[in-house]
Amino acid sequence: MRERPALIDRALAGELAGIHPASFAWALTCCGFDRQEAEDVLQTAYLKMLDGRARFDGRSSLKTWLFAVVRRTAVDLRRRRWVASLGLERLFAAFAPASSDEPAMESDERARVRAALARLSRRQREVLDLVFYHDFTVEEAARIMNVSVGAARVHYQRGKARLRGELR
Repeated sequence: MRERPALIDRALAGELAGIHPASFAWALTCCGFDRQEAEDVLQTAYLKMLDGRARFDGRSSLKTWLFAVVRRTAVDLRRRRWVASLGLERLFAAFAPASSDEPAMESDERARVRAALARLSRRQREVLDLVFYHDFTVEEAARIMNVSVGAARVHYQRGKARLRGELR
């Protein structure tokens, strides 16, 4: 379990307040100028800092680091919405343990998704699992799988297409 870090120190909070307008403008850009989505993304980025999921280590400027956190947060939000729009959220349910009071139809759907996943290549299954179920980026999945980013992207794209076809 992750330990909750101390709240952001006053100096960092002051710097963040100073770059907040630019950060919000960047969030707007990352969110296609959807104000509500940009607010959600920026708030989530700040929450990531507070709970320790995003830590500033000083290797770049604070603004560069924050913009990267905002961008990754926006990308993650878009990916989640895309997954939901395609109905691929069933991937998540396929990995969750079944409950004894689960309706038979849901159990059938879970089995159908598992069977579709089983028909993918091992690499396709791995990259889809890392990206959809464990919330890694394709680049992070490539490092975990010890393959090039290009290879991971190919497995990711082909895996999504094949899974979509299998589930139709």
